[in-house]
Amino acid sequence: MSTAAAGPRPGAVLADALPATTAARARVRDAALVLGGAALTGIAAQLAVPVPGSPVPVTGQTFAALLVGASLGAHRALLSIGLYAVAGVAGVPWFAQGEHGAGMPSFGYVLGMLLAAVVVGALARRGGDRGALRTVGTMAVGTGLIYAVGVPYLALATGMTFGEAVVAGLVPFLVGDALKAALAMGALPTAWRLLGRHG
Repeated sequence: MSTAAAGPRPGAVLADALPATTAARARVRDAALVLGGAALTGIAAQLAVPVPGSPVPVTGQTFAALLVGASLGAHRALLSIGLYAVAGVAGVPWFAQGEHGAGMPSFGYVLGMLLAAVVVGALARRGGDRGALRTVGTMAVGTGLIYAVGVPYLALATGMTFGEAVVAGLVPFLVGDALKAALAMGALPTAWRLLGRHG
């Protein structure tokens, strides 16, 4: 990780632009980013809307996890979303709707978010968040990974067939996911353009 202030450059993520002139300051910065990303995801998870017929609510946590991945990069995102998951399993009530533990049917989505944040972070280091179309593609990959873990877990946890789990745990969320991708498509490339002007 860079120990100096960084503007937009190949191989960087947004968090690398935060000043850290020594190795010790870089560690403090990274620790704050990891904690902040976990807290952001926990707060976003409380923005939940129940979906009739589904044990999985619409929440902001998936979007937050993808933003953490894109902004922090794979390593810090792994630590951040990993902290969110471990703390939630240990009893911190910051999963969707204030839940905690690994026994809820939607826990597979938390595991999927961990995988997705790492992959999105890796793609961001390759420029996957620097243009509108690239950002949409990056968010689509991350979202797909969340469902690839979450939907089968939902089926196993509830006894649903895979088809029933798709109907309950995927289909109702597609419109919201498209809106989240559109929001990221505007926010992330704009942040890079601003850094380019001031870097």
